[in-house]
Amino acid sequence: MSTRSPAYHHGDLRNALILAAAELIEERGGADFAMVDAARRAGVSSAAPYRHFSDKTALLDAVIDFAFFTLGEQVAAVVQTEPHGSAEAIIAIGKAYIRFVCEHPPFYGLMWGDAGIRAIREKESDERSAAGFYVLMTAVENWCAQNPVDEDNVLQLSIKLWSMAHGLAGIALYGHVERFLPEADVFSLLESSTHTFLEGLRKRQ
Repeated sequence: MSTRSPAYHHGDLRNALILAAAELIEERGGADFAMVDAARRAGVSSAAPYRHFSDKTALLDAVIDFAFFTLGEQVAAVVQTEPHGSAEAIIAIGKAYIRFVCEHPPFYGLMWGDAGIRAIREKESDERSAAGFYVLMTAVENWCAQNPVDEDNVLQLSIKLWSMAHGLAGIALYGHVERFLPEADVFSLLESSTHTFLEGLRKRQ
């Protein structure tokens, strides 16, 4: 996620503030910033942010929405590089998910914690936050269509595969993979786990 805040240009104040706040979150490891900090980073007056955001919570919601949008875009991009209906497409999505989390640690808790739940209450934000998951569901549905697996279970299978990537991302982010398996690569773990899971589905049919 590119968080390098550009100089403010007339008419783009809202986006400049979102990028400035995202940059502050990356630098400080969390949402420990004030509206005036975002204004200063964007190069505008301390009163300027209130033209678009009622308070810091509103700005933070917009930043989280931007993060979900970015994740969705990255997930959608990688799946296009893999064969249609392949396990590799599903794995690529999981790897993109883990990569995003590990490259932007402060957003892990923000996006999937209380702040993230609050931010996605608005319909538009809710749709963006689910965009990456819908990409995964489509990949799973395509895989099921090419394998002897009941397509009625696509939603459940997608949630299970999501939880696999999400869990690996979390334990990798906080150093637990390295703690117990110093030689392990989290992407290799995801790949082998996904293949094992999908092969198990085929054998059960």
